[in-house]
Amino acid sequence: MTRLERSVDVLVVGGGPAGLGAAAELAASGAGHVEILEREQDAGGIPRHCLHGGFGVRGTGRFSGSGPRGGMSGPAFARACVAAAVGVGAVLRTGVSVTGWDGPRTVETTGPAGLERITARAVVLATGARERPRSARLVPGSRPPGIYTTGELQRAVHVHGQRIGTHAVVIGNEPVAHGAADTLRGAGLDIVAMVTDQPVSPLPALVRAWAGFPLLTGATVTRLTGRNRISGVELRHEDGRTTTLRCDTVVFTGDFVPEHELARRGGLVIDAGTRGPAYDTGFRTSRDGVFAVGNLLHAAEDAGVAAAEGRACAVPVLRGLAGHDRPAGPLVPLEVDPPLRWVAPNRIAPDAELHDGRFVLRTGRRLPRPHLVVSQDGRELHRQRLLLPVLPGHPFHLGAGWLERIDPHGSAVRITAL
Repeated sequence: MTRLERSVDVLVVGGGPAGLGAAAELAASGAGHVEILEREQDAGGIPRHCLHGGFGVRGTGRFSGSGPRGGMSGPAFARACVAAAVGVGAVLRTGVSVTGWDGPRTVETTGPAGLERITARAVVLATGARERPRSARLVPGSRPPGIYTTGELQRAVHVHGQRIGTHAVVIGNEPVAHGAADTLRGAGLDIVAMVTDQPVSPLPALVRAWAGFPLLTGATVTRLTGRNRISGVELRHEDGRTTTLRCDTVVFTGDFVPEHELARRGGLVIDAGTRGPAYDTGFRTSRDGVFAVGNLLHAAEDAGVAAAEGRACAVPVLRGLAGHDRPAGPLVPLEVDPPLRWVAPNRIAPDAELHDGRFVLRTGRRLPRPHLVVSQDGRELHRQRLLLPVLPGHPFHLGAGWLERIDPHGSAVRITAL
């Protein structure tokens, strides 16, 4: 079948908060024909299914046109993001999937208009992140109905109005786990327990008092049971005890991974830590003219952060359109030592200007008020004491005031937690 050949100035792949934020700012800044491709029938990303409030509180920087401000529900935030992009002239096309690449900045698509081949002067990847399902977590046992990720749960409840069950176990203790618990209770379920393999900390007592259900720490899911319906979750505790929680619903939460398949298929360099495209402080990937934003880069930050990052991406994209895409010197890799898992951005350009003045990091285990030490070739560049413990699955940040001390011709900059 013949593909329709088209050209645009900027092609944004992904119609979530980051992609819509980038498109809004670029269209308002005169970037030319800015087109957003969203594979689902409605744009707006994950917030479309989150009925709780608080969206738009973070990342409330300037939004071109009538953008979202202050706290609002997820669907309202999604609609505001769409309106902000479309209102300034960005073209939003839904139900269109990018199936591959046919050149450095040419993609192949399929959608209601048929097969297309679209070439852009700049491509912005904003494909987001997803939670790993039970199968990817290698949890043994039967595979009966009643097992969800948070996204599947929210679509079932808020989009399809499905009856979920009566008694639920939530796996995970990241912020999204508490969002899942809110959705379950809103649907009339009792929360049997929230389970995490992380060790005991002062937080569980606060969670129990606030949330009204047990938080079981240091517990690993060893098996799911049930034939026609999930009937239980078997746990092994740190002290060797085993228990079974009776339930008819299980929700696996957090453990986000980037939707990086398109980036991989295009041959972009992937960062070993984040598992998203390696990128520098100007959102530039390893390919000229291809940028990346949002939770594709650092699964997963909240929607307000993603939207703000999308807007910030407009400046380097505009520079690229003007022929100034590449940094003025070599990129310096930024790496972390265990138990830190990753840092983003993970490349430092000589013209580095972080849009919010900080790096985001993750740890593999709980660290009580660590010192973060930044060094290069044995030379300490910076030391920062964090005032609160850092937890797996939760973002924490490192200031960027040390960037000017980097030797652009030195080896990788390392971040160590002490």
